Amino acid sequence: MSQHDKDKTGHQEQRDGAAARDEVVTANPWQALRRFTAARIALGRSGVSLPTAPQLDFQLAHARARDAVHLPLDHAALAAALTADSGLPCLALHSAAQNRHVYLQRPDLGRRLDEPSRRLLQAHGAAPAPGQGGDDAASAGVRRTGPDGAVAGAGYDLAFVIADGLSALAIEQNALPFLRVMLARLAAEQWSLAPLALVDQGRVAVGDEVGQLLGARAVVVLVGERPGLSSPDSMGLYLTWAPQVGLTDASRNCISNVRPAGLRYEEAAYKLHYLLEQSRLRQLSGVALKDETGGADGALAAPQRNFLLDLD
Repeated sequence: MSQHDKDKTGHQEQRDGAAARDEVVTANPWQALRRFTAARIALGRSGVSLPTAPQLDFQLAHARARDAVHLPLDHAALAAALTADSGLPCLALHSAAQNRHVYLQRPDLGRRLDEPSRRLLQAHGAAPAPGQGGDDAASAGVRRTGPDGAVAGAGYDLAFVIADGLSALAIEQNALPFLRVMLARLAAEQWSLAPLALVDQGRVAVGDEVGQLLGARAVVVLVGERPGLSSPDSMGLYLTWAPQVGLTDASRNCISNVRPAGLRYEEAAYKLHYLLEQSRLRQLSGVALKDETGGADGALAAPQRNFLLDLD
């Protein structure tokens, strides 16, 4: 048999094998819905099991989620990029969890800072001078200079804390572009901003200690969320008014799934901006503060069709 005939026979066998597999796989009648979601629906079946392709896809997604948890964040590169983009100094901090292994086994240590980080923040969070603190300082947009020339003091309206959390990938991909959009919204208003705080091995509650030591009136934590099987790069935003050690989740407002394939940066910034304004006005956050933005922003209020009407 010539090589051409062998190739022709091989190709025919591949087509026959694919056709045989198609006959073995029982299609799901909701197949058309898959184009509206990344969720694993309407995968079909082969006997009582998943077909091979969806099973392999599941294993790949699971591997990506595991990798996202253990992937180290390049803090130095991110800090340099954040400072260059925002013009704000970036403080390199570390939680009380010495490494990833401890971080995963001791969540409590990820919620507190180590001693060198506390000392660094105390240097940037000096008490306000007489007549310059409180509401008067905040309304005037007061900015003071710390020991190293950075803006510092208890007159900060807002501190941004960036923590790797359970997905360094989420922070690596989303923190800088989101902050670019968010800071552009805040630029038109008088918000005195603390230096950016970049926490290694940090969890959400570590922001309370950072905000307390900086003397910030509010703190927003950007953190990598626990990876899902379709979202290993999801970033969460947590807002707390009057941060202090010991607060619970009831004191925080959460905006979740911030990423290009989830909640877009512009929409997340719009929601956070609303919550920040209301938090400063009412001097509270958490369960007493609701997100009432709805679709009020014209740029975000495009009409949405019912996906069921789009089915073939």
